Amino acid sequence: MKKLIVLFALLASPALAETEEAFFSLKNTEFIVLLSFLLFVAILLWQKVPAKLGAMLDARANQIKADLDQARALREEAKVLLASYEKKQKEVLAQSERIIATAKEEAQLAAAQAKEDLKASIARRLAAAVEQISAAEASAVRQVRESAISVAVAAAADVLSQQTTAASAASSIDAAIAQVEAKLH
Repeated sequence: MKKLIVLFALLASPALAETEEAFFSLKNTEFIVLLSFLLFVAILLWQKVPAKLGAMLDARANQIKADLDQARALREEAKVLLASYEKKQKEVLAQSERIIATAKEEAQLAAAQAKEDLKASIARRLAAAVEQISAAEASAVRQVRESAISVAVAAAADVLSQQTTAASAASSIDAAIAQVEAKLH
């Protein structure tokens, strides 16, 4: 420390040659400032402030390095996680496409089956309608025949009752019985 003071004093002496006051006087403000600065530096060195500052800076550098390493690890983990989510998304997309394709196929099969069922139903109903029409037609023909027969029998009875007398009726009954007898034997 004394060596520093002597060194600064020797360095400052040529500059003092032009001043009227002595440099090493307590009235010289520059000397007081120099002494204060040297005292301040001496206190800093005595308290080992540079070593503490270095240790603090080293600790801060280590903390920053640890933070950077952690950030890198988190980044890698995020990349892995992102890749896994992208893979899952692709799988889900493929699965949804398969489901849609299956649903379309099933819908087409159901539509084809419904068309076939509809055709069969129409054919059955058409056949039933044709049968009903045929039955109705046969019934109508039968009714018309029955009506025609009953009208013809009634008309024939009227005609016969008007034209026949009791004797001709008896002879025609005898002829009909004879005819039945001949056919039966």
